[in-house]
Amino acid sequence: MTQVKRGDSNYLAALEAVVEILQDRARNGCRPLTYGELSAMLISAQHPVPAYQGPLPFLLEDASVQESQDGRRPLISALVVLQDEKRPSAGFFKLAKRAPYLRKGDDITIWINELQALQGEYGTG
Repeated sequence: MTQVKRGDSNYLAALEAVVEILQDRARNGCRPLTYGELSAMLISAQHPVPAYQGPLPFLLEDASVQESQDGRRPLISALVVLQDEKRPSAGFFKLAKRAPYLRKGDDITIWINELQALQGEYGTG
């Protein structure tokens, strides 16, 4: 399998896979998954994206930006959490607080609001 680097065709294919996986997850209960679980799913789909020390944070950011370009839709990367902390990484919260998203509140409030918005958007629950 070829290395995935931001911007190349392998990256764009992996990004498409990330969006599909997260949309499917959102449609089926909005249960968070870990970086490791997402990485394993990508690897099994022939996208060599390690859970750590690779392009996964960029893929998650780009998936959210792609799905919410104007900031009105929920951030789909809210579904991906750190295994030990059971919540998104700091990168998710930085994205949520910057323009055009400008989410308000503490980190937990932002995360819960995004999960609830995803449930509303994808008709789960």
